[in-house]
Amino acid sequence: MSININQNHLPVYLTEEYERQQELFSVQPAIIQRFLEAQGKQIAGAIIEGDSQIRFNLPDRVVSTLENVDRPALVTIPQYQRNHSAGHFINRFTKIELYKELRNTFNSLDQSPDRAVSVAAGLLRHSTVIHMVYNMLPAGRGVIYRPANKEETIASIPASDQMNIQSALTAASDAIIEENGTGAEVAKALVPFVPYARAFYLPQWVAFGEKGELLVKSLEEADAHIRSMQRFMEVLFKAVALAPYISTDPEYSKKRYGMLGQLVNQGRALAIYQTQDIITQIKKRAKTGSLNRGLSLSLPYFDDQDLRINESNIEVIPAGRIMFVPAFVIRAVRQEAMKVSQDTRFNPSTRKHLMYLLNLLENAFESES
Repeated sequence: MSININQNHLPVYLTEEYERQQELFSVQPAIIQRFLEAQGKQIAGAIIEGDSQIRFNLPDRVVSTLENVDRPALVTIPQYQRNHSAGHFINRFTKIELYKELRNTFNSLDQSPDRAVSVAAGLLRHSTVIHMVYNMLPAGRGVIYRPANKEETIASIPASDQMNIQSALTAASDAIIEENGTGAEVAKALVPFVPYARAFYLPQWVAFGEKGELLVKSLEEADAHIRSMQRFMEVLFKAVALAPYISTDPEYSKKRYGMLGQLVNQGRALAIYQTQDIITQIKKRAKTGSLNRGLSLSLPYFDDQDLRINESNIEVIPAGRIMFVPAFVIRAVRQEAMKVSQDTRFNPSTRKHLMYLLNLLENAFESES
């Protein structure tokens, strides 16, 4: 039997399921709520830490509706139906992720003929994703992004009017004071980050400025910030994979919007910075004559579908005794640009980003050819 869900009705369906689970949780006794929260925290931790298996328990009773009973009642769940597990130790070798196994387990429990078991499983799934969204991820600022251009589907450029937002993330002892205005209308704000960084959801993970300059101490630190943002998005992804209706939760929406735009912005900035470093290194090595035995490039670019840095491999000069001239770079870049323009694996925004990087390479050597 197949079930076809009209995509136009999907958001309504998800909202209704989210509200149903919220209401079910709210009518549970406080002790049951705390039990579900503790189990949800344990499960969420196992998912994010990459454990291969997890054992969990359903509560001993839940408030549930019963057949031929008008009002919900507190129903006991027998001991033999409370203990469950998902995953297997062998998964650490097969690379099967725990959240997929857990999703299958929850789906099976949802179909239980015992109404109390089905309700308890749904509540535990709900508690798990709520913990992932609300407790495993830092809260950030209210932000507004705009698309970089008309082809963009992800808004990633901070709105200009956010540059003066006051930061409440630190105390006076670890912040500087910025003043806006003059005379009696001077406004002072504690600002531990540059104005551009404060326009993002989590300023502490902003590694590149508006002009592409490095704001942190090293490229390694910038890489660490990118990884932190990727992990943030991974938690949200796994929460939705486990319970799609969590996508209608306002906190989920706020965190996804805020971090997605920031990650795309900073990921592209990292790729541009690394490309400029590649250009510098090529020119430096060309002056010393150390490129006359071949040259291949691994050009980094940020893929906004995978949300990670990928590489485009370009052979500039085949291995051998061929003297380097800038025209070789230009020719190789143009050939790669032709491939990229026809590669259907790229979405329009990633393709445009990669073409921009290739253009940087070409322009850097065109004046020298």
